[in-house]
Amino acid sequence: MDFLEVAAKVMECDPSLAASNMPYSFPEQPPMTSSEEWVADLRSTVTELYQQNQDLLARCHVLTEAYDRDRAVGAIARRLRQSLDFSEIIEQTVEAVRDLLDADRVVFYQLQSEPELELAVGGAEAIQLGQHSILHSGLDPVWVRRWLSWFKAASPLVIENIHQAALLPSIAKLMAQQQIRAFVAVPVFQEDHLLGWLAVHQCCCDRAWKEPEIEALQHLATEVAIALQKSVLYQQAQQLNFDLEAQVQRRTLQIQTALSYESMLKRVTDKVRDSLDGSQILQTAVRELTSVLQLSGCNAALYDLDQGTSTVRSEFTRSIPTSQGRVSQMDDFPEIYHQLKQGHYFQFCSLLPNSDRGRVAMLACPIFVDAPSQTLDQPQPIDPGNSEQGVLGDLWLIHQADHIFHEFEIRLVQQVANQCAIAIRQAQLYQTSQNQVRELEKLNRLKDDFLSTVSHELRTPITNVKMAVRMLRIASTDEKRQRYLDILEKEAAREADLIDDLLDLQRLEEATGAIDLEAIHLQTWILPLIDAFQGRFADRQQQFQIDCPDHLPIIFSNAAMLGRVLSELLNNACKYTQSGGLIRLQIQHQLESRASLSDAIPQIILQVSNQANIAPDELPKIFDKFYRCLRADPWSQGGTGLGLALVEKLVEHLQGSIQVESAAGWTTFGVMIPVQA
Repeated sequence: MDFLEVAAKVMECDPSLAASNMPYSFPEQPPMTSSEEWVADLRSTVTELYQQNQDLLARCHVLTEAYDRDRAVGAIARRLRQSLDFSEIIEQTVEAVRDLLDADRVVFYQLQSEPELELAVGGAEAIQLGQHSILHSGLDPVWVRRWLSWFKAASPLVIENIHQAALLPSIAKLMAQQQIRAFVAVPVFQEDHLLGWLAVHQCCCDRAWKEPEIEALQHLATEVAIALQKSVLYQQAQQLNFDLEAQVQRRTLQIQTALSYESMLKRVTDKVRDSLDGSQILQTAVRELTSVLQLSGCNAALYDLDQGTSTVRSEFTRSIPTSQGRVSQMDDFPEIYHQLKQGHYFQFCSLLPNSDRGRVAMLACPIFVDAPSQTLDQPQPIDPGNSEQGVLGDLWLIHQADHIFHEFEIRLVQQVANQCAIAIRQAQLYQTSQNQVRELEKLNRLKDDFLSTVSHELRTPITNVKMAVRMLRIASTDEKRQRYLDILEKEAAREADLIDDLLDLQRLEEATGAIDLEAIHLQTWILPLIDAFQGRFADRQQQFQIDCPDHLPIIFSNAAMLGRVLSELLNNACKYTQSGGLIRLQIQHQLESRASLSDAIPQIILQVSNQANIAPDELPKIFDKFYRCLRADPWSQGGTGLGLALVEKLVEHLQGSIQVESAAGWTTFGVMIPVQA
């Protein structure tokens, strides 16, 4: 390269030289000088020009190196900015720095902060062939604090010869172990936060670090900080996007679960609305809960608080044995049923595995009518005096041992339990209304039958009375007139007896007050009553026996009512016993059997037996109003059909009981009257 080309190159690199004395021109030979002087001047000029040319070449070389270095740093910075991976950034950085500075080893130390401690670990390393790696050799925290004190001013640490540098013995020893002869470290800051530092090691010899090299390292440290910040922001954005996507998935799953739960609850509600069969509704509830919540099984039990029992009425299982129909005594598990009867749910896992189910997680939820609103955090208190009146049963959900029933699952089960409570109460009310309807229908039929029978019974004597009066008008003899008068008297008495019986029965049905009691000595009281029937027994050729012990206690009762009872029973026995048949009256004194002898109640038993049969299907109706046995001749015997109905009501008012049995040709009415103190 000649002088002019060098000058042009220098001016291209440094335009400030354009204003200098370049280009130079060679002096012409003055006419008055000698050729020796001219040659000397020419030699001096050429020497000066040669020296300037060398200076320009050296400056051009420096500028070319700076230009190439800046271009290389720019290329490295562009590559770093294109990467978003933290590890890739620092790997590219150490490789590029090693190539750029032709260093033996380049290490990026990453600073990690822990409580009350700063740690530096090797993040990446690039080494020349023949050098050993120090990437995984940790730094002592004392040394780390020393490095941090050097980097506080954000200035690089430069050591050209470790033997001439004032280093702590421990640090000098560490560098000797790592074969470091020359060293330069540049901190990497992100704003005011130190991320780490970039260390360049020269291991084979000492090295005088040039200012452009240190500036290039500082520039690269800034680019690395920018790239790392960008990587961190990208990772944060990726994590945020991942978290957002996971949140969307969780929310979608929750919505799908909520829709599934809502659909299941709607199916149960529709079943409650469309059906009045409590068993079917409970079966639908346990089946839907098992399917939607992926349970091992579910069952619904109903309580009998009077008996203290819980009976499994409906069940649906997939992997556990069935317990349909199982009856549990509440007193055997007081800690469980006390909470359920108070309207509180609870979940638990059995410590001892069940022999049939194994170890499972269970949720128990009461089926409660008018249960107070409760939250999972603060359940509302329930009045213990009224709580058991509202509990109808419970739902038991059985899942795998590691399952935990979450809040939305528990709320779903509570809503299903509320629907079950509505269904059970609805079925109970429907059954009650049906029973009431049937009872009203029965009462209506009885009323119609009663009115029909009363009208018939009242009309029959009146018809006979009218007929007797008409026959009296046309009777031609005294004998006929007397016969019709007897008929007239008999039918009038019959009509009066019927009316009296109806009135007496009505009074007994409406009477609620206490009756008047008096002392009755049965041996003397019963004789006049028996004497009144002796003539009838004789007329019908019937035999009569009485069995009355001599030492009966004095009882306190109502003599009129007791006499009416005995008279009606004897009258019935007389009417339905054939001629030559036997009628028997027995009076006994005994103790009513109780759990203990001290609780026994003394009572008098009056038994009236006669030789007659009553069909088994007629015995339950024997005390109905106006009922007459179909196999007897109801019209030949007369009567109103109200006698036994009156007897039953009278015995009830005397706080006694009456029984009837018919077998082996005998019919026996037994009246038990307690002995009043």
